[in-house]
Amino acid sequence: MAQSSLRMAFVMDPVESESFTASTTLVLMLEAQRRGHEVLYVAPSDLGVDSGRAVAWATPILLKREGQGGRVERLESRRVLLDDEVDVVFQRQDPPVDARYIVPTQILGTCARSLVLNRPTSVLAYNEKLLALHFRDLMPESTVSRKISDLVAFMDAMGGEMIVKPLDGKGGEGIFHLVAGERNISSTLEQITAFEGRWVMAQRYLPGIRQGDKRILLMEGEPLGAVLRIPADHEVRANFHAGGRAAAAEIDAGDRVIVDRLAPLLRAEGLFFVGIDVIGGLLTEINVTSPTGVQEINALNGVRLEERLVDRVEALRAEEVRRI
Repeated sequence: MAQSSLRMAFVMDPVESESFTASTTLVLMLEAQRRGHEVLYVAPSDLGVDSGRAVAWATPILLKREGQGGRVERLESRRVLLDDEVDVVFQRQDPPVDARYIVPTQILGTCARSLVLNRPTSVLAYNEKLLALHFRDLMPESTVSRKISDLVAFMDAMGGEMIVKPLDGKGGEGIFHLVAGERNISSTLEQITAFEGRWVMAQRYLPGIRQGDKRILLMEGEPLGAVLRIPADHEVRANFHAGGRAAAAEIDAGDRVIVDRLAPLLRAEGLFFVGIDVIGGLLTEINVTSPTGVQEINALNGVRLEERLVDRVEALRAEEVRRI
């Protein structure tokens, strides 16, 4: 669509650490750059507030694909007032949602004129594991606790098998498949709960994981596409960061039931771009921080999901300008 040039800032981990063949953030940046928008990189630590207004040290960047990789060129950084000088802000910092995540997101929440995606207050309000519990009838049996006795009792109730994972992890980090009778269960639960100092989620083990964990990407509550993440033979985790293999996936009738239930909340809370995980027809997580999967879906289906995302961002910004 025709659109005057915008200034788009991406708050994210070091841009050079992103993969040109896998990063959803980079492919969004590349599409914005292709359309003539200015792309700014902002490290979370470079956000601040001056006289009640959000500011950032922002670095204009130029991205260039080179074969299977690419190159990032940084230009001279400058201090910007986000509301005055930036049209769109993508919050794409990876979890964990700790103090280094929370404070930058709270700063972005002070923006009144810039379009910030996803809405910062909603990102902070909805933990990616706990949000799914709002739809517990769509989920496998789950419990959240930091008490080892509770977790062991849950495993017994599930027939002696469960998945346990931290509430603030990413990319499959810290996920364990526990089976009754193994000798390291107590030690594993001590470590993952930090000796009962940290809450974790336990879920019934779903054998359907062997056929894949389906990642469905949603834009404003509507499906963009899906990809199956199939775990390696020696792994229970299907995440791409843990060696999962991508395979084509359809959005079936069961997935539509899940999406239709989630959509009103996602739209109402300004959760523009979300990734949900479905195993064996059951919802396991709702990822609201920095969902991935665009490049894998593109490669498997010959599409360019980033075009649809940037189209909608441009339209939302135009609507916002008309309201101001």
